[in-house]
Amino acid sequence: MALTVKKKIWYGTLFLFVLLILTGVSGMYYLGRLKDESKNVLQDNYESLAYCHSMQNALNNVEAGIEKSKDSFELNLQKQEANITEPGEKKVTSSLRSSFSRIKNGDTVKQNFRLVEMQLQQILQLNMQAIQNKNNIARKTADEAFTVISLLSGLVFLIAFSFLLNFPSVVTKPILQFTEAIKEVSNKNYAHRIHIDNKDEFGKLADAFNEMAARLQYFENSNLNRLMFEKSRAESVINSLKDASIGLDKNNVVLFANEQALQLLNIRNEDIIGKNADDVAKHNDLFKFLMENNSSAPFKIVVQNRENYFIKEVIDIAQNETQSKVIVVKNITSFKELDEAKTNFIATVSHELKTPLAASDFSLKLLEDGRTGSLSGEQKELIENLKQDNQRMLKILSELLNMSQVEAGRIQLNIKQVNPKNIIENAVHAVETNAKEKNISIKNYVEENLPLINADEDKTTWVLNNFLTNAIKYSPEDAMIEASVYKKDNTIIFSVKDRGKGIAQEYQSRIFDRYFKVPGSNEKGTGLGLAISKDFIEAQGGAVWVESEPDKGAVFSFSLVTNQLQ
Repeated sequence: MALTVKKKIWYGTLFLFVLLILTGVSGMYYLGRLKDESKNVLQDNYESLAYCHSMQNALNNVEAGIEKSKDSFELNLQKQEANITEPGEKKVTSSLRSSFSRIKNGDTVKQNFRLVEMQLQQILQLNMQAIQNKNNIARKTADEAFTVISLLSGLVFLIAFSFLLNFPSVVTKPILQFTEAIKEVSNKNYAHRIHIDNKDEFGKLADAFNEMAARLQYFENSNLNRLMFEKSRAESVINSLKDASIGLDKNNVVLFANEQALQLLNIRNEDIIGKNADDVAKHNDLFKFLMENNSSAPFKIVVQNRENYFIKEVIDIAQNETQSKVIVVKNITSFKELDEAKTNFIATVSHELKTPLAASDFSLKLLEDGRTGSLSGEQKELIENLKQDNQRMLKILSELLNMSQVEAGRIQLNIKQVNPKNIIENAVHAVETNAKEKNISIKNYVEENLPLINADEDKTTWVLNNFLTNAIKYSPEDAMIEASVYKKDNTIIFSVKDRGKGIAQEYQSRIFDRYFKVPGSNEKGTGLGLAISKDFIEAQGGAVWVESEPDKGAVFSFSLVTNQLQ
């Protein structure tokens, strides 16, 4: 019957435990012997030595004439007579009794005292010799104990060492085989097998593993052709993309890069595929820029001595609880050239149209003058309509001209120190007529003692005027609009709050984009006003934003830094 791994470990542990018990029992036996012999040495012989020394002191006192010391001598002599343990000690003690009796009876010649001293020395020597002999016996016993314990300890050590060297292989060898097998299977080597002849737990586990590997091998062989076909088709699709495309997995490892991406990065396929993005970025500045730049703004790359414009788009792909992404770099050079042409065309046309429109506006004012002749009511109404259409066209042309300046990067700023109060008052005054048509009231909130700001007064007033015009346009009749200016930290904040229907959250990030209009809005306009406002404020180092909730109106704001050098 085959032993299981559990039983092998149990038997080995039990064997070591028995050896340790034997070693402990042997040690305790010899320690007991040493204790007994040491006890005999201390209890008997050392007491005799003490009695002899006490009798010697008493004898000296008796010789000096101190009679009461005889009693002390007698007492210690009696103790010595009761503590005779060594051969010859009884005879010497008996002779000592006879000698002391003569002194005690009055025979105090020096010869008797010297005889007693000699007999005391003989007792001392007998006990000292006994101590030496017993000490030798104790040492011999200790040596024997050390020898026996050393032999047992060495035996235990050798067996334990052999156990440590050989027994762990019973567990570790199969584990190492399983570890190697798992690595092979993870590398898709499904033909690998584990060979364990034992019928214990590891043997059963090896059989189960081999069966699993066989099933995986069968599955791999049956699906390999289809997978290779799908891989080839996926690579063909990726390489057919016109835009440079780079795929990365959740660990930031590059999965693929099509031919367009390799050419744009000027890198070989083997230097990027399967590499960590951080490692690739260390040796390729363009790749580093694509990984670190999160802006959607166009950027310029010189390709074959020609300036090309690109934009980056990141597509997140969630699959099987993993998050991968694809970086797509689109070449927009042709669109950029068309955009520049469009900007120049708009600037030219707007400028050319503005002159005759201004002349026609002047002519309409002359017609309204009574000195040129009286007009009927219908004629006045027609002229008023013409004036409104003319003003609307002039406004559109003005916005187009401003937009062309912004796009061409030719915004001309007239920076000077301006009182924020003047800006808000001028903007409110310019829209009072429009507000009265809808019976809308405008409340000004101007914080006291505001510092001067360095700004372009005309363009800043134009921005605030645009906010107020939009607020009037989208607010219902009889509503109230709040225009405020206040200081926060080192900035001056202008804001306009209306009572309109508000702007949904999903549109707020795009409200300042060019030509964007909130879906569902029936108001006419170019969709350029807020975009121009944003560019004017940002050109002065400020910021613009909106806060709104549906059916609760909107608050359009911008900030300018105080004492900022422009």
